Amino acid sequence: MGIRISKRTGLLLFFDIAATYGAYWLASLLTDVLAEMFANNEIYFMIGILALFNIGLLALFRLYNNLWEYASVDEAIQIVMAVVLSTLAGAIFLWIIDVRLPIRVYFVAAFMLVFLIGGIRLVYRVIPRKRRALRSAAHDAERPRTLIVGAGETGSLTIDRMASKDPLMPGIPLVATDDDPAKRGHRIHGIKVEGTSDNIIDLVDKYAIEQIVVAIPSASLEERKRIYGICTKTECRLRTLPNIRELTLDEIGDVTLRDVDLADLLGREEIVLNTRVVSGYIAGQTILVTGGGGSIGSELCRQLCRVAPARIVVFDIYENDAYMLEQELKADYDDIEIVVEIGSVCDERRIDEVFARYRPGVVFHAAAHKHVPLMEACPREAIQNNVFGTLNTVQAADRHGAARFIFISTDKAVNPTSVMGATKRMGEMVVQHLAQTSQTVFTAVRFGNVLGSEGSVIPVFKRQIAMGGPVTVTHPDIERYFMTIPEAARLVVQAGGMAHGGEIFILDMGEPVKIFDLAKSLIQLSGRVPDVDIRIEFIGLRTGEKMYEELLMNDENTLPTDNSSIMISTGTEIGYDEVVQKLDLLRDSLANSDQEAIAVLGQAVPTYTHTTNQGQAIP
Repeated sequence: MGIRISKRTGLLLFFDIAATYGAYWLASLLTDVLAEMFANNEIYFMIGILALFNIGLLALFRLYNNLWEYASVDEAIQIVMAVVLSTLAGAIFLWIIDVRLPIRVYFVAAFMLVFLIGGIRLVYRVIPRKRRALRSAAHDAERPRTLIVGAGETGSLTIDRMASKDPLMPGIPLVATDDDPAKRGHRIHGIKVEGTSDNIIDLVDKYAIEQIVVAIPSASLEERKRIYGICTKTECRLRTLPNIRELTLDEIGDVTLRDVDLADLLGREEIVLNTRVVSGYIAGQTILVTGGGGSIGSELCRQLCRVAPARIVVFDIYENDAYMLEQELKADYDDIEIVVEIGSVCDERRIDEVFARYRPGVVFHAAAHKHVPLMEACPREAIQNNVFGTLNTVQAADRHGAARFIFISTDKAVNPTSVMGATKRMGEMVVQHLAQTSQTVFTAVRFGNVLGSEGSVIPVFKRQIAMGGPVTVTHPDIERYFMTIPEAARLVVQAGGMAHGGEIFILDMGEPVKIFDLAKSLIQLSGRVPDVDIRIEFIGLRTGEKMYEELLMNDENTLPTDNSSIMISTGTEIGYDEVVQKLDLLRDSLANSDQEAIAVLGQAVPTYTHTTNQGQAIP
């Protein structure tokens, strides 16, 4: 694979070569040896050799990687050292091959090179400032008073861009903090580093700060969460930006601030998809994702595309989301066939038709009714979709010889108190019972809530905050597990690669989080004060809702896997004939009343305890 050189680096290489020729021509002119040196065309070749030495030393000092818009004295010193060393190395090389140039030429040429090479890079610092200053006048009125957390390279970029009134970095930089004691009292582009993160609240009051920009992308997750916690105690808007070292030089000018979100406050170190584990069963395969247009299904499709399947079939009952996903994936992955099929998993004929047409090697079954209160109101629909829709898909996978089938389950299936949770537990049983007789590797993956998924609490809170409140929380002590949608999707894909058949994989969800704390954090992130600007109102537990979610049933333990974020349940597997009997009873219940269907569901799922909206069991 060839070396990719950015446009900016290519221009610098060209100018550095031209600067070498220019410096030695000027040096020979100023030392009165111009006619003597350039009498022979061989000199052009020799200066070319000196240019290569210059480029090599400049590259060694990483002077083609620096962000010249934010250069300082350190970069100037590096240029001087690189030029001196390259001139010395070039002179020694020419002497070895018996090419003699006057020593005074080398001295003058080195002096000229420092100014020419440094001057070329100074252009990158001056021109963007002028351009940003010209286009920022219209945005000048919306520049909040800003404190920068972090005085490293990213903090320097932020301060410099704000000072030059870049509309992508709105703010007036007034003060900075850094936890490195050596930086305290120093100035970055004229802005003083005045204390550490522990001084943030005092500095906000002292400088009447309206906006805090956290510019410490290299800090550990725990350190960032600690600093975010301090910042949310103020009434400032909290913003951050990506790690500039992870961007190409061409992307630096487009870096913009973004609001700190809940994932920043609650997230863990990002989980990267282990392609070694998943490529063997994904690459080159036809993949079917049921519920592919939903939050989890669509993210599964995005993650799967990174492992080069031959085809992804998105199966969903809702055409709008499926269509939008199709357009997105086709734009990003023109080498993968993306197909959308509209239909319901409850339609056995339609499911069989899709399997027969595409013969998927791997199936991710994410189609489900998941909204707890709605499924309490419509229990037979929950049973039809989550149990028999799963059965239809499982049987089609078995019948058409799919190699793997991964069922997306939920922590609400553990000791369920809701219809939705009980139907998902029954779905786990369906998958496990087929795994006992099929050649297909059937497995389930169980995890908790995902941040920002459709119908989840976070989008609801955001809408309530946008409307001025109140933010409604069911109970001050209610807790849930959370992870980000991409994190959940990556772990599901990896768990699928570990499956041998019949397992229930459990994802490590970290520590549970109080929903009340989520509500407060979201209000604070919006720059407002809980119960002052936005009221929090407690409305009581809804029917079927638990106070605390669980990831394991009473008779379950876990075994570790090679991935510390994925465990395997060791609970007792249910017998094949027992599942068949339960399915027959549930199928008959669909023709009866909702109450009778719920009663039969309770018989099928012994750990199911139906509750009222006061959290008490219904006999």
